[in-house]
Amino acid sequence: MNFVVRPVAKKDLANLESLASQFSLLNLPADKKVISEKIDHSISSFAGKESIENSSYMFVTEDLENGWVVGSAQIKAQHGSEKNPTYSYKLSKKEMFSKSLGVGFIHQVLKLKVTTEGPTELGGLVVHKSYRRRPEKVGKLTSLSRFVYIGMQPERFKNDLHSEMAPPLTEDGRSEFWEALGRRFTGMPYQEADALSHENKEFIQSLFPKEEIYLALLDSKARLVLGRVSDQTAGALHLLTKIGFKDINEVDPFDGGPHLGVKKEEVTLIKNGRNLILNNKKSDTDKFENFGLIGFISKEGIKISQSPYIEKDSEIILPEAVRTKLKLTGGEHIFLTNE
Repeated sequence: MNFVVRPVAKKDLANLESLASQFSLLNLPADKKVISEKIDHSISSFAGKESIENSSYMFVTEDLENGWVVGSAQIKAQHGSEKNPTYSYKLSKKEMFSKSLGVGFIHQVLKLKVTTEGPTELGGLVVHKSYRRRPEKVGKLTSLSRFVYIGMQPERFKNDLHSEMAPPLTEDGRSEFWEALGRRFTGMPYQEADALSHENKEFIQSLFPKEEIYLALLDSKARLVLGRVSDQTAGALHLLTKIGFKDINEVDPFDGGPHLGVKKEEVTLIKNGRNLILNNKKSDTDKFENFGLIGFISKEGIKISQSPYIEKDSEIILPEAVRTKLKLTGGEHIFLTNE
């Protein structure tokens, strides 16, 4: 057990800036000022100083061997409000039939959807490139830790959970879906429009068509990428579907990436979670047959990790090495869960 997930802290600024520089992400840009603001907002959210509508949580994964931040993930408690609505395209089917010709078609259509009382959104998952293929599965721990926290503090989040998947882009970062649709109504290139939407969404409501859009009218390249994920996102998609997320027939209005959703109580990690007391008893590591995710609140704050364990009645026993690394002494309340 060499990795622990915890809330972001001010001391993580330099590490996060370095991590962000490996990617080109709007929710974690390599911008010191933006990252610093995100850290402050997250600290305020964890402290319970923000409303659910305004709460955003950032987690970091720390390598305990060297203290480096090697991963990060985020939760937005409510994605879409009256002040800051979110937009998507609802994908549905429409049957058309001509009696005189004896010909019928089933068309897929898109219709702009506005959300003002949104679900909890999970996003912002990044892992240092040199840690992606480690046997400890750092990316998996970083991603699943968010659900451990939701299981620990369910009242802080909405009943519906939501995640937006990144679609395939061209080698130069263009979206074929945007070129076929969004650019024709805004005149802006994809990257510029996507970045602007994080600050000001007014142009979406003003310029995007409100009528149904028939996919048959779009370029074949746009139809090909609609609702699909990039190769880099395939692992995240598999992980989320494994714990209960499903395609909700909605796509991003900018790039056509699929949206996933699930009820909070239907996520396996939350459904299987239980609250236990850490037993002081010591036990040899070779006797631990089970392995799970654990979360707890200590004097140092919230910590989430993975460990072998023995569960008996309402108590949990952890290996001495894990207790030492996590600075556990016994008697702590532990949230334990399995996929």
